[in-house]
Amino acid sequence: MPELSQTTVTGPVTGGAHGWAFGTPVIDLARHGYREDEFFLEGQATRYAPVPGTELRWDGRWQVQPIEIAPFKTRMVVLRPVDPAAFNGTALMSWNNVTAGYDNFGGGDSPVLLDNGGAFIAVSAQRVGVHGFPVSPMGLIAWDPERYGSLSIPSDDYSFDIFTQAAQAILGGGADGVVDPVGGLAVRRIIAQGASQSAARLSTYLNAVQPLAGTIDGFMLTLYFGSGSPLEVGDGFVTLPAPGTEEARQRPPLVGSHLLRDDLDVPVLVVNSESETEACYVVRQPDTERFRYWEAAGTSHVSRQAMASVGPRYQRDFGFVPPDQPGINEVPMNPVVDAALHHMLAWVEHGVAPPSQPRIEFTGEPPEISRDEHGIARGGIRLPQVEVPIAHNSAIPLTLDFMSRLGGSSAPFPAEKLRALYESRANYLKRFDEAVRAAESGGAILPADADALIAGAAGSAQPEL
Repeated sequence: MPELSQTTVTGPVTGGAHGWAFGTPVIDLARHGYREDEFFLEGQATRYAPVPGTELRWDGRWQVQPIEIAPFKTRMVVLRPVDPAAFNGTALMSWNNVTAGYDNFGGGDSPVLLDNGGAFIAVSAQRVGVHGFPVSPMGLIAWDPERYGSLSIPSDDYSFDIFTQAAQAILGGGADGVVDPVGGLAVRRIIAQGASQSAARLSTYLNAVQPLAGTIDGFMLTLYFGSGSPLEVGDGFVTLPAPGTEEARQRPPLVGSHLLRDDLDVPVLVVNSESETEACYVVRQPDTERFRYWEAAGTSHVSRQAMASVGPRYQRDFGFVPPDQPGINEVPMNPVVDAALHHMLAWVEHGVAPPSQPRIEFTGEPPEISRDEHGIARGGIRLPQVEVPIAHNSAIPLTLDFMSRLGGSSAPFPAEKLRALYESRANYLKRFDEAVRAAESGGAILPADADALIAGAAGSAQPEL
């Protein structure tokens, strides 16, 4: 284990104007034998820069060095089994996403994690999550200054070491009287997980910081665009602004397309929707003993169901529910992400690598996604809604605004097309069932999600044949 830093941990944190921690799952954790606690981390964080004479190379084998320290104070949310005997020794540590201007994390309510006794750690590593954007800030301090007013992150340059120190804090086991955020659980393995802009942060962490820190035992990057975040942004911030906007021009760019380094003894799993496929095409890497790359055809960065699923949390924390967005993609990624997490746990705990999956097909020059007669991507992981379609679902946006680029599109097939494809509802359900079981046997979805998909199709009024 790397030498532990002198991070001060305080908590569990209580009180505040709202009386609860921002952004946490809304499920009944007690029903699963879990509890939720929030802690503050405080100390000196290091920022990094490339070693003189080196650069952030295409192959991902970056060489960096510490160049400066600054004080910080942030928070992390811990979900863990109440019964120590139920803990499996693995912690899934989330790099919270700040694209929307506030701390956003998911995965803490995953049945894969809860049913297997894993812990979940959500880390507020970036300045925007704490302070918000300069205009109309929605960060932790603005949301509840009574609870979070003492927090401070000087720059995203320090985010990588903050993430390391959070990992070290949960590995420390409360040594020398330090507050133990995992309540005495013996954490033996840490999987770092990040989605979208957080996947970009983790790709930089993997390439630059993991060789120095050595605290992470596996990386799971979801919805990853094939480019890491810069090490040095100063007062700037990098999320995913709408291309061509003034907001985009004011933000530091990503570092450009690059590979994920392949010389470390830690497993890496990338799980992408169709939305990220074209950006990642030039940096696709072959599967190895330590690397897997999954792509799901017909999906998008954001789905209509995913947007609906955050409604209860938005209602609790913000007092409103995001409006429905009809027309965006309606093939949710969660069954694939569930399966990926299941395989990731087996990889770090037992050395059993995830199955390789087919990749989305490309054609032409310049290469473009190859599409079938329905406009649906060929190849890739094929969820039943894609393999036995009743609608066109893809990452092709409805318009060119930012959310449309992430939401893709969905358009139901006309009745005459459905009849020509399936002849009867019974035949459709039979083929849907076969597609589910094919995806399950290939390891792309889990039995519980397979059963739920079949039950959902049988209980739906669509398609009408």
